[in-house]
Amino acid sequence: MIYLKTEEEIELMRQSAQILAKAHAEVAKHVKPGVTTAQLDAIAEAFIRDHGAIPSFKNYNGFPASLCISVNEQVVHGIPGNYTLKEGDIVSIDCGVFKNGFHSDSAYTYAVGEVSEEVRRLLQVTKEALYKGIEQAVEGNRIGDIGFAIQHYAQAHGFSIVRQLVGHGIGRSLHEEPEVPNYGKRGKGIKLKEGMVLAIEPMVNMGKHHIVEEGDGWTIRTADRLPSAHYEHTVVVRKGNAEPLTTFEYIEQIINQNHGETTIH
Repeated sequence: MIYLKTEEEIELMRQSAQILAKAHAEVAKHVKPGVTTAQLDAIAEAFIRDHGAIPSFKNYNGFPASLCISVNEQVVHGIPGNYTLKEGDIVSIDCGVFKNGFHSDSAYTYAVGEVSEEVRRLLQVTKEALYKGIEQAVEGNRIGDIGFAIQHYAQAHGFSIVRQLVGHGIGRSLHEEPEVPNYGKRGKGIKLKEGMVLAIEPMVNMGKHHIVEEGDGWTIRTADRLPSAHYEHTVVVRKGNAEPLTTFEYIEQIINQNHGETTIH
């Protein structure tokens, strides 16, 4: 069943999403060579709890951490641990926050130091594909319009879309109906209505779209071991323009301070 949110509920979700966006930025300060993924996880959990919220992922279906941290060829659901970030890695950090009875969900992929031009392009295209999908999250469109926009953009740049993993509705539960694939056909799927809240999250591979599960029962990686990127926003379906509740603004302020780089959105 799809739950349409009231304006009051959306405001509660916005508060959750703000904490989430700032938790991401707190983690962003520490994404550098020599830091372990477990250290990043501890930083996120402390920030979220200090702001009166709960990490959505901690103990969700048995997941042991507050962040999913996926490095290089890992796509999603990586478990934080002793892995130490090194120059040239890319690291996808996915986080959820539960506050006021509602969840928010967002992901960002970081370059650790200098990465190759092709890897940087993978990150840029994946993030741009996210916003192409968000543009389609308006009343009267269909779920397939979101997926088509993401797929078309990523593939036009020579990359592939992960098929087995999808975005989702979000609200009082972390995962609600409907599923939001990152591929599809225009005009197909359920019709979007104002008040739907969706977690839109392209997962884009440099190589083939095939994925496998690691032995830990959680981590998903590319079958060909080529890099993968992942970006995600929590988005309200509106009549004119979709409304992202999460933001990368705080993350990218940190990135710009650290590297003097120009980023989008």
